[in-house]
Amino acid sequence: MPTRRIVKVFKSRPAVEGAGVHLKRAFGNSQVPQFDPFLMLDDFHTSNPAEYLPGFPWHPHRGIETITYVLEGLVEHGDSMGNKGVIASGSVQWMTAGSGIIHQEMPKETPSGMLWGFQFWANLPARQKMMPPRYRDVKAADIPEVSLDSGTKIKIISGEVAGVRGPVQDIVIDPEMLDVSIPAGGVFRHPVKEGHTVIAYILDGHGYFDDRRDAFAFEMSGAGWMDVDRDCRCGPETTVLYERSGQTVEIVALDRALRFVLISGKPLGEPIAWYGPIVMNTQAELRVAFDEYARGTFVKHT
Repeated sequence: MPTRRIVKVFKSRPAVEGAGVHLKRAFGNSQVPQFDPFLMLDDFHTSNPAEYLPGFPWHPHRGIETITYVLEGLVEHGDSMGNKGVIASGSVQWMTAGSGIIHQEMPKETPSGMLWGFQFWANLPARQKMMPPRYRDVKAADIPEVSLDSGTKIKIISGEVAGVRGPVQDIVIDPEMLDVSIPAGGVFRHPVKEGHTVIAYILDGHGYFDDRRDAFAFEMSGAGWMDVDRDCRCGPETTVLYERSGQTVEIVALDRALRFVLISGKPLGEPIAWYGPIVMNTQAELRVAFDEYARGTFVKHT
């Protein structure tokens, strides 16, 4: 099967969001529509509680799904539907905002002081932007892990590996989300769906993410706005964006273990009107959403 090649690599950039949470933005609205149906990915990784305890107080969402994966630490959440809970280490929350939800996400200090995880946003198609909101809270114990003969270990949040399916299913963009750990020198080959957007976000280690070894094979956007680097080896806090043709990805770990999250989904190919936490298809729809929020009629389901 044809192997996909990298289009570009994006180095995460520092940002401050919410009430003062320090994070790294892997990609965002300046990269739309390259990442369609994905809108944004933020990485939070710090052992300084002052950089995460301010949290994300009450705020609205409409027209998107937010996917939060906590690798280490605790995040408490609550919403306008009366849901309350904790996203603990190794757990995932897949929230469909749909017609509108108001929620908060508040990290909590743990004995280690560490908070590590990420959140990405996936767009909803026009026909489902006003669907009822819903949650999928997936505990770490409910995420299956597959061990391959090569020593590679894969946690399957969504999608399928070796006949094992992840717990998050029935999502409109037909996503796959895998947490992959490859031993030093190991090779991981995985089939992907033709035409789907495929990205890899690197958590730890270095590796080759396609079959090229030429440092000038593709461009890497650096952490500075005018910083451009060229290196076919990809490391932590970088996002690999693949071309949309090809049915397999091939990743090789270098001299130590490599861990990354592989995410894919079906592009929507629709217009995007995006302001802050709300993503619709037209500016008129955006105005309606913010007017409803101001009037207190934003939430349609409680």
